[in-house]
Amino acid sequence: MDVIANEVQAVVKEKRPFTVLGLLKNRWFLYGVSLVFFFFIWDFVAATRILGSSLARPHEVLIQLGQMMVDPLAGKSLLGHIWASTQRILIGFVIASLVAVPLGLMMALNPYINAVVKPVFDLLKPMPPIAWISISILWFGIGEASKVFIIIIGTFVPCLLNSYNGVRLIEPELYDVVRMLGGNRRQEIIQVCFPASFPAIFAGLQISLSIAWTCVLAAELVSARSGLGFVIILGMNLSRPALIVGGMVVIAVVAWATTLLVTLLEKFACPWKREIVGL
Repeated sequence: MDVIANEVQAVVKEKRPFTVLGLLKNRWFLYGVSLVFFFFIWDFVAATRILGSSLARPHEVLIQLGQMMVDPLAGKSLLGHIWASTQRILIGFVIASLVAVPLGLMMALNPYINAVVKPVFDLLKPMPPIAWISISILWFGIGEASKVFIIIIGTFVPCLLNSYNGVRLIEPELYDVVRMLGGNRRQEIIQVCFPASFPAIFAGLQISLSIAWTCVLAAELVSARSGLGFVIILGMNLSRPALIVGGMVVIAVVAWATTLLVTLLEKFACPWKREIVGL
């Protein structure tokens, strides 16, 4: 195992004899214990009605999700509602990232572009994406365009910020190495700037995906006839806690799956990135 500072470049797994202490230190075992404890507390709180009848038990949520797989809800099955929300997120996320990432890179590399864009960006940056819901409905109606617009607004800021900071925080010594070897400005950008900024860019994409699910949920709660936000608001209107919690659980699982895809893409695009020990 090659160790550099607090980083590892290659990990070699050793076969060790089974011990109770080793089991207690195993992260997969701890993951399982954490999940079991979480579901136990959840079931206990729901069964004893500490929060009244507003919290469904885990098996009731599973029954409700299974029923939605068979019986359509508002004309769509559970998979149909999942795809409706995911499709909106993918469209908004792709549009925002295709604009924000190159713009952030250009702002960091070109002071003139930075001087033109940054004042307007700093003015709009603190504004919460949810604040745009009302005006987006006035502009685009209650159709798909208004929901995609909210997602674009929410995912644009972290994509641009991380792209911008990813370039600005590159160590100047890396550029000095290229210059010492006779490299020009173009080679500095292609061989140093872009690869070194990729980890920060992918971190921004991860954050953007999390915000995208918040934005699509907020948009679907206001005006939608499909999607997981619609499922949650329908459960509230019908006083069905299992439907509400089921929608929340599905959102968590699908959001985790989309984040995992970005992580796998990062490993493919940044094979040189090292893992920090202990994180």
